[in-house]
Amino acid sequence: MKVIKVNEDESLAWVEVEDPVCEPGGVIIGIHASAVNRADLLQRAGKYPHPPGWPEWPGLEVAGVILEVGQDVDGSRWKVGDRVCALLGGGGYAEKVAVPAELLMPVPEGLSMAEAASLPEVFATAWLNLVNEAHLQSGETMFVHAGASGVGIAALQIAKHLGARTVTSVGGQAKAELMRELGVDRIVNHHEESVESVFDECLASGHPIDVVLDCVGGKTLGENLSKLALEGRWVLIATLGGVTTELALRAVLTRRLRLIGSTLRSRSLEQKERILGELVEQLWPQFESGQIKPVVHTVLPIEQTDAAHQILKNRENRGKVVLTIRDGAA
Repeated sequence: MKVIKVNEDESLAWVEVEDPVCEPGGVIIGIHASAVNRADLLQRAGKYPHPPGWPEWPGLEVAGVILEVGQDVDGSRWKVGDRVCALLGGGGYAEKVAVPAELLMPVPEGLSMAEAASLPEVFATAWLNLVNEAHLQSGETMFVHAGASGVGIAALQIAKHLGARTVTSVGGQAKAELMRELGVDRIVNHHEESVESVFDECLASGHPIDVVLDCVGGKTLGENLSKLALEGRWVLIATLGGVTTELALRAVLTRRLRLIGSTLRSRSLEQKERILGELVEQLWPQFESGQIKPVVHTVLPIEQTDAAHQILKNRENRGKVVLTIRDGAA
């Protein structure tokens, strides 16, 4: 089969490797589409190594068809020919991948393979952190940085589904328009106003932010943590804006605030299985009814992976960028 490998100079090559082996408890997926994540860019740069047991090439989420089912897999649940999407530890930029059955989900009815490939990583990340970590409740206010990113769009739609008020930051009018289409309650275009100003605004209005999903970190975290509501929760999932900050600790004590660090990739197989099961139970009906929608910025063939990476690197995307490997993915 062919895969995208990263060369020593960080260039990419579509090369032949041996086919994956179907292990007991797992399946082989013939991949139709694979979505691109910012973690792929970090891995390409040598800053985010693949976990043990997973292929060295990038790719954290795919959609395709089961080609082979291993021993010990529940045959009443998964069989050859099933349309599935999957969360991976790596190896999605390929024609095939071996996956533990615990990481499979059915493709929601009515969705294309490209749309289904855009779901597992970002919706699992958003669900894990908003529901399992922050326990976001109906009537609360949730803020997410980079609302037009894959995780941002997933988080905003989940928060709406849970009955929360949504606030987000974006860069530019086109991304702000997408947020309006998604029904976001308060949009901060950081080209025109500061993120800090919306925290002040919410605090002054008597409806401070309860939950933050933060991929930025850095200075902004320290400036705004103390402005959360009583018992507010700030979930840090990345540090794109810097790895250090200065905190006003008195407010952490008096407002009983919680700063939560969280990553999905390092979770156990059992934890990931539980998260994916919750997605299928709680959100898949919403996808099938159209209440929640995948947002795909563009679909490119796997041979244009470098161009796909540049879209994310330049922060041009409004939603997910998806790579197609086989016919019928779109």
